[in-house]
Amino acid sequence: MAGRVTYSKNVTLSLSRSCASHCKYCAFATHQAHLQPPEEVERILDRAARQGVKELLVLTGERPDSIQGVQDRLGALGHADFVAYVVWACEQALARGILPHTNLGPVTAEDLVRLRQVTASQGLMLESSAARLLETVHAGSPGKDPAVRLATMRAAGELRIPFTTGILVGIGETPAERLESLDAIAEVHAEYGHIQEVILQNFVPHRKYYGEEPADIAEAAADDYWRTGIGTHPSLDLPAWACEVTVEDMIGLVEATRERMPDVAIQIPPNLADWWPELVAAGADDLGGLSANGDHISPEHPFPSPSRVARDLAQTGHALTERLCVHSGFINSDWVDAGVLEVIHESHASFMPRTTRERLSSGPVRPRDEIAGVISRAHAGDRLNDEDLTALFREVRPEAVEDIRQAADDLRSVMAGETVTFVVNRNLNISNVCQVGCAFCGFGKGKRSPEAYEYGEDEFTARVNEALLFGATELCIQSGIHPDWGIEDYTRWLKLAKEISPSIHLHAYSPMEVDHICSVEGIEPEEAFARLKAAGLDSVPGTAAEVLDDDIRARISPNKLPAARWVEIIEAAHRSGLPSTATVMFGHIETPESLARHMNVIRDLQERTGGITEFVPLSFVPDQTRLGRSHGITEMTMEDNLRHAAVYRLAIGRSVKSLQASWVKMGLDAAVESLDWGVNDLGGTLMEESITRMAGGKHGTGRTPTDLIAAAHKAGRPAAERTTLYRLREEYPLPLPEYAEWARQLAVAG
Repeated sequence: MAGRVTYSKNVTLSLSRSCASHCKYCAFATHQAHLQPPEEVERILDRAARQGVKELLVLTGERPDSIQGVQDRLGALGHADFVAYVVWACEQALARGILPHTNLGPVTAEDLVRLRQVTASQGLMLESSAARLLETVHAGSPGKDPAVRLATMRAAGELRIPFTTGILVGIGETPAERLESLDAIAEVHAEYGHIQEVILQNFVPHRKYYGEEPADIAEAAADDYWRTGIGTHPSLDLPAWACEVTVEDMIGLVEATRERMPDVAIQIPPNLADWWPELVAAGADDLGGLSANGDHISPEHPFPSPSRVARDLAQTGHALTERLCVHSGFINSDWVDAGVLEVIHESHASFMPRTTRERLSSGPVRPRDEIAGVISRAHAGDRLNDEDLTALFREVRPEAVEDIRQAADDLRSVMAGETVTFVVNRNLNISNVCQVGCAFCGFGKGKRSPEAYEYGEDEFTARVNEALLFGATELCIQSGIHPDWGIEDYTRWLKLAKEISPSIHLHAYSPMEVDHICSVEGIEPEEAFARLKAAGLDSVPGTAAEVLDDDIRARISPNKLPAARWVEIIEAAHRSGLPSTATVMFGHIETPESLARHMNVIRDLQERTGGITEFVPLSFVPDQTRLGRSHGITEMTMEDNLRHAAVYRLAIGRSVKSLQASWVKMGLDAAVESLDWGVNDLGGTLMEESITRMAGGKHGTGRTPTDLIAAAHKAGRPAAERTTLYRLREEYPLPLPEYAEWARQLAVAG
């Protein structure tokens, strides 16, 4: 995986184009009185809300109420000054669940305070720290004095306002002055830590829009581009005061910014030059707001649509991921006003980088007697609705959690008995080349990455033979989504494995891999499974599920198959006579509501087909992933792992017999404890494990059968080796002296 690139789904509001400055490059500003009327503001916001927009970008000229006529219009609307009108517009946005980001030019600290109460973030381009440009491109523009702009940035830092700034490249500055401008931003950020992103914007000349409204031109251009995929990007000659900018210049600035501010996002406009993919390859990681109503500053250069950008990025192994206008590390009460934070919580909860417990336990709590009734119904095997399951996932009161544990453990006993099972298997991750780019993954690599690998047949054969000597009865085969592979590549490995050992069980290829096969070959899932089954496939891993809620999937794996497609492929496997597992990945940005929906999707599927052999909860390992770093996610505690295990058992009820603990995710200690929380299976020996290890897993990559037998005995339970499909091969009842000492050592080692 090459990386994650973020963007904000926004709409632009040019509240006033009246401006006190006379910058030579600007086609946005007017020196006439201009003010968007309230009814137009509300029209824009209503349309944005219907489109699912999350950010309102408020653009204005500098000090618009200094222009004759603007103040009179403001007074007629009942506003004392222009900032008061901005505050009103921001309040209208917040009422619709849209988060304001304002860019008003240099303002006073008092105005920053007023704006902070109604904005999620604010911004001001430094443009350049070169004061000499006040005599050329910025002549007649006192607000472009770098000292004035840096003073506003510092005031925002003192007030703890998440802030966006950047430089404008190509307006007559020298290469050295560009670096000095980055140094000036880095110095302010080092003092206050409030710069969330730096924009590196190349200057593009514009014609003058006499008698025209740039916002209307921008919206029309964007409508055409998003509808047809054909954009017009006029090219004009550079004015005498400007300087040429090359892609090499921009790559150098990306690298210089990353060196100076490694913790800050680097934004590049994808509508001003075709070189933006090269800048992403150099380290830029944000595309700003892909505004549905265009770029009001460069109105004839519409932004590409998110879907178009996602397709372009996927070809290089990058994933496009939506963010809010305020970056995740700042979404807390230290940086965001309480009223704005409440809107984020109510309308955009999955973007909040809270701890797992905070995220999953937030919201209303049911009275104890109601929770007791929900637990009782789940214990009886009744199907719980989303609201009841949400309440269980949200529950952290010790007495209620203990009730959940007891009910789950008793249901486990009824469904699976006392024996703890495991399978002797080997994971084979044949290649880590992947074109999907999930934010939660540390495994997948771009095809040209120096860390990319693919097995050859000799290496594959050697690993299979090692597994057979180890006593493995199953091979679990999964890989990244390799852009060059078709169905013959997938069937080749199955046939080779069966040639080596006709009796080995092949548990292979996630729904994402099958979806890729269908896409490449132009076939339906049934045909894909028929050909895979003929080559030796015996069952299907129900991975790639993550959370079966498309809002969450769009954030953590935007290039992955939708939830409905995952269900469609697993259902096709079951119709083809291939059983599967089912999984969930939790402990990242999911919510109790999304987990509840996931579990009922799984239960619906199982009640239709009966083809799921086990449910496998997989707690998120964050350390070496973009998602973990960008959201400040810490690894889930043992307590929360156990609590979730119990709720998963109650959620699947009597529809799925086995609930598995993933020791590679939670650790063997926690897996042992989970045997009292509804779990009956310890999974496989694995022998090798790459996906969790590459994400930062700390619990090893393989276990011996003795380890797993001893783990079961440590919990006071008999053990048994099973096949993939749960036929018992050998039982290890209590007490067995040869495992007692091993269990004691395991307990001492922790």
